[in-house]
Amino acid sequence: MVMDIRLTRIDDRLIHGQVATVWSKATGIERILVVSDEVANDELRKFLLKQAAPPGIKSNVVTKRKLIEVYQDQLFDGMKIMLLFASPQDVVEVVEAGVDLKSVNIGGMRFSEGKKMITNFISIDSDDVKCFLELSKADVELEIRQVPTDRKTDLMQLIKKEKMLQ
Repeated sequence: MVMDIRLTRIDDRLIHGQVATVWSKATGIERILVVSDEVANDELRKFLLKQAAPPGIKSNVVTKRKLIEVYQDQLFDGMKIMLLFASPQDVVEVVEAGVDLKSVNIGGMRFSEGKKMITNFISIDSDDVKCFLELSKADVELEIRQVPTDRKTDLMQLIKKEKMLQ
């Protein structure tokens, strides 16, 4: 057995009100793992993210390497987990290392120079598109929903519609 990953989400805000409350209730998780090398090495951000977790749900900030190490660990057998990533690049890295993800929910990816807004809360560039393409080829569902009650939108269909595929 391996950990029971109930939700994998890309959201550059990581743990925030919406994720913490709505998604954790909808998925019945016990633990949130924020997977980010950057945050794992930033004590203040780590502390603040732990404070943001909803009552009764533990949260940890781990590096990508740590997630890959503990993914098969019996300590997490059957534990209901939400994985939070800040970028699709990080998700690709753990999938290539053997973490089996069936679906990734894309939450917020903020706009910055060189990125194109494809929804009012998701902006991507060609590097992001490359990563999403790799995940799609690895049979990972890529769906957009801000909250669980929203209708799923297929990210790859949206990328095609925006003519962002080379």
